Formats: sequence, structure tokens, C-alpha cells
Amino acid sequence: MPISTINTNSIADDAVTVPKVTDQVLTHRNLIINGAMQVAQRGTGSVPVGNGTFIVDRFKAYKDNDGAYTIEQSTDAPNGFTTSLKGQVTIADTSIAAGQYVYWPYYIEAKDLQHLSYGTSSAKTITLSFWVKSNKTGVYTISVYKQDSTSYMFTHEYTISSTNTWEKKTITISPTAGNTSFITSSGGAIANDNGAGLIISWNLSFGSTFTGGTSNSWSSNTSDYSTTNAVNWMDSTSNNFYLTGVQLEVGDTATPFEHRSYGEELALCQRYYVNSISASIYNQGNVNHILRVALPVEMRVNPTITRTGSFWSGAENAPDIYPQYGNKKAFLISGGTSTFLGGSFLSDAEL
Repeated sequence: MPISTINTNSIADDAVTVPKVTDQVLTHRNLIINGAMQVAQRGTGSVPVGNGTFIVDRFKAYKDNDGAYTIEQSTDAPNGFTTSLKGQVTIADTSIAAGQYVYWPYYIEAKDLQHLSYGTSSAKTITLSFWVKSNKTGVYTISVYKQDSTSYMFTHEYTISSTNTWEKKTITISPTAGNTSFITSSGGAIANDNGAGLIISWNLSFGSTFTGGTSNSWSSNTSDYSTTNAVNWMDSTSNNFYLTGVQLEVGDTATPFEHRSYGEELALCQRYYVNSISASIYNQGNVNHILRVALPVEMRVNPTITRTGSFWSGAENAPDIYPQYGNKKAFLISGGTSTFLGGSFLSDAEL
């Protein structure tokens, strides 16, 4: 029997709809890990913020001022989300000194940013979108710090318009914002390494040293985190701030938030931090023994290993840890002549 064929030249132009192919991928669009604030390996409860504090993975909180605030993982979230990162002022600071600050930075590994082509005339526009809520309305800012090659800072204002209401914000970051050529010239390059390529910050309070920025513009002054229009979020103990649904993607349009599975999100977080690693071995002979402990994923760099709990028996009360003889995938511990060697550890390779 002859095989039938179709003459595609005879099909009318409007008979078949051909999907348009663009350079925007349909999955793995989001350059932010844990943007829905679901993974919190360090705990979920309220903790006071120092100069670099984590609760939810990958989002860090900083402060250097005369007040105080806490952060926690909250179940207050907009439709489509279940968790957020919450800040709560506990000691007010109504007058932020020139060099003082409160902000939440997110560090993006440089290897994950090579497709942006920064440092060339082909540098791509990116779009940041996120959900915020606060009792304190007014002008806030985000900033983007590019520290490789020549360091530059991008600043952009956004407004929280309604008290205690979830609002979605979208900010487009052009490589030539402010009529600049910083990012499209060689000094705009991002090194292809495991350091910080871009640092995205949600700015809550900044002194005058850091408020020289112009909204929607790159600057060669890396102190230009914010603008003079921004509120002082630290001015009352009533003030709170919630953040979730953070997405950064290539292009000038914010697409719907990319929800990854919890398992995938956890594995991505564990490149930078792993909590509650358990290990144990029974030593039948009264000889020194060493245990190799495998990490769940390859970490960014050789990690710092800390013992968080133990159940040792024998003469030794604590093991010796030898991360220098391990690597990004494993570490070694020694329990001497203990009959039973076991314990729990955390592994830290944060940016």
C-alpha cells in the first residue's frame, strides 16, 4: 500500500499555528533560589539580627544601627504562596546615623550569571519581581551590586501603597539604565567563578552615606544603595516587613513565579548550607578510626564543618574534624579509639 504524504505547501498560512520560539526558557527562568521562602534549614522562629543573619535559606539580614529587629519565617503570604520572610522592629531608631544601615541581601553565584553577557554590548536586560507587605507605607528601594571587574551599583525605588496589604512589585534592570555604559563595557564583566556575581538587596533603612543613588540608574559609586526619598523602616516598634515570591529572570517582562518542588529547592540551597548531617560507625577494634561523611550535594567551596550534636562513647568526648582532607563533596572525622563514633554536623559554604 502506498504511503500517503501531505504537501505542506498546500496548507493555508492560517491553518497551522506555529509556537513562537524565543530565547526565554520555559523552565528554570528564576535565578533566585528559595524565592518562595520555603526552605529554612536553620529554623523558623524569630531571631535577633546581627551583621549577617539567616533564617530562610539564601536570604541574609544585616543591621548596623542603634535599634534592633528580628527575622523569622512567616506563614503570612499572598495567594499562591505559603511562607514569607518577616522582619519586625523591636527597638526603634528614629534617626539613622550617616554610616548606619538595615538591609536584606541575596547573593547570586557568578557561574549562574554568565548568560547575561555583562561586560559586552550584548548584555541582557533582567527583571526582578517580588511580593511585599508592611504596615509602613512609602518609598523603599532595591539595589543591585556588581562587584567583579569594576564595581557598580544599580538603585531603584518602589512604593508600598497600602498598609498591611500584599503588593507585587516589578522592576526592570536595563544594562544601560540611567543612560550609562558601565555594564556594556569591559568593566561590567562578571567573572566565571564561584564568587558573588550580583548582590540583590531589599533596603529598609540607610544613613546619608548610602542614599546618593538615582532611581533606575547604574552608578560607579558603590555606596549608592538607596535614595533620599526612602523611608526609615526602623522608626517604630510597630513596623514589620514581609517578602516572598522573589524572581529574577532574563527579559523586560515579569512572568508568573516559577514554583519548583521543595526537594529541588532544598538541593539548590544545600550547595551553600547543609544542616543536620548525621554520621555513625561502630569500632570493633580498639584502634583509631576515621569516618568519611558524604555531603548531599557538591557544595560551592570546601565547607566549614561544625559539630552540632554527638553521641560518643569511649575515652573521647569529641571528634577531630578534617575538612581539609575532604572536599566539596565530603569531609573526614576521627573518633580516636572510641567504641562508637557518631554525631551531627552542619556544613557551611555560603557566599
